Amino acid sequence: MARIKVLIIDDSALIRSVMREIINSQPDMEVVGAAPDPLVARDMIKELNPDVLTLDVEMPRMNGLDFLEKLMRLRPTPVVMVSTLTEQGSDITLRALELGAVDFVAKPKLGMREGLNEIVDDVADKIRIAAHARVRRSHTPPPTAAPIGSAPRPSPGHFISTTEKVVFIGSSTGGTEALKEVLTRMPANSPAILCTQHMPESFTKSFAARLDSLCAMKVKEAEHNERVLPGHAYIAPGHSHLLIRKSGAYYYTELSQSDPVNRHRPSVDVLFNSAAQVLGSNALGAILTGMGKDGAAGLLAMRQSGAWTIAQNEATCVVFGMPKAAIELGGAEEILPLTEVAGHIIDRLSKRV
Repeated sequence: MARIKVLIIDDSALIRSVMREIINSQPDMEVVGAAPDPLVARDMIKELNPDVLTLDVEMPRMNGLDFLEKLMRLRPTPVVMVSTLTEQGSDITLRALELGAVDFVAKPKLGMREGLNEIVDDVADKIRIAAHARVRRSHTPPPTAAPIGSAPRPSPGHFISTTEKVVFIGSSTGGTEALKEVLTRMPANSPAILCTQHMPESFTKSFAARLDSLCAMKVKEAEHNERVLPGHAYIAPGHSHLLIRKSGAYYYTELSQSDPVNRHRPSVDVLFNSAAQVLGSNALGAILTGMGKDGAAGLLAMRQSGAWTIAQNEATCVVFGMPKAAIELGGAEEILPLTEVAGHIIDRLSKRV
């Protein structure tokens, strides 16, 4: 079986050296080249034809985002960003995901060599996922364009008993853009939506704020013990599982720092299982693109409790891991292209289907 060919693009000689060690230590991948900036990388890509690029953001001569935007327009290639865990870094990384990067690896803040060696498995796993991910030619407008105007127009909805129904969505690799596609199509009077997206804790607040600027709904990072309101979408913070509970006539969020489930905290299974237990047939569940099986058992529990459930189809997933696992378990009542998910949710809530 051919090994995954990786090209490293980073202006730091230390990062290039450590990433080379990490990647070449894996039996199924190899570094075919390392470039100090995108202009050098451009020629190396043509010569070496790598399967995956690792890409830094801040580099001389051309920054990583400019390079990524051109790459995804002209020669779509799987990219794993190497990002700093800062507020500014998270905004830049979210922009990179919008432009078509498959995923990102967080640079350690201190002790670069020691820190990177501690995330060997994470780096290797994300390169493997990227090698099999679906990347598409980008037509993303430049960041100076008005983002709200470029978002899909929310579909009209005539909802009944919106305080009783709650929508639950789980996603991972490729999920930031998939969630944006669904949430920007939901109207302002939508029932509440609770989302678990696998993401580090320093990113989820920026991610929620970014969605809030695009959506008719109010989008926020979930807090502990807040009332779940129609017209609001709640994003699980990267440090805690998100659950729902009922007290009297109202639903409330619950955050838990219990052990990771399926190696994740937040876990989609934890969210979906709470939906099955608390709401039953008043819940709607959707599992979107992502690697692994987190959420598959939870979606089945939701369906068995009477909830309506959907999985994103293979053709529109960046990675068809989580939806595939849910479908194989029998947890998905419908299998839909990403662009149809929001419309079907609205139809279901409006009792048109």
